[in-house]
Amino acid sequence: MGSHVVECPSCAAKNRVPAVSPGHPRCARCHVDLPWLIDAGDSDFDQAVAGKQLVLVDLWAPWCGPCRMVAPILEKLSREFAGQIKVVKVNVDESPRVAQRYNARSIPMMLFMRDGEVVNTVVGAQSEHVMRTLAKSYA
Repeated sequence: MGSHVVECPSCAAKNRVPAVSPGHPRCARCHVDLPWLIDAGDSDFDQAVAGKQLVLVDLWAPWCGPCRMVAPILEKLSREFAGQIKVVKVNVDESPRVAQRYNARSIPMMLFMRDGEVVNTVVGAQSEHVMRTLAKSYA
């Protein structure tokens, strides 16, 4: 599991954000909380969802129209709830063990997790309002 570069929404500085961290990512320049959105698969999923912070897992596939509708909502929530929520995207076609583990028979399927345990499951495309309300209730 590596890291990726995120532009700070406050000062536009480029920051390398780790996929796994005991805390949450902050801008090296202005110390603002950064959005945390990563991809994970069968080999690194457990590491990605471990920790005390709330993790919103998106089980999706590139051919799924509703999944493509939900993706920008989750990206927006990762920015809005920076420092509170980590969004982990899992392509079920490339990660069949994770899909099977959570019985993902219909996608998109979003899992709200804390300490590696599922606290809520949402199946199907939901509106931004619904996803924001759920995120607020668990954050």
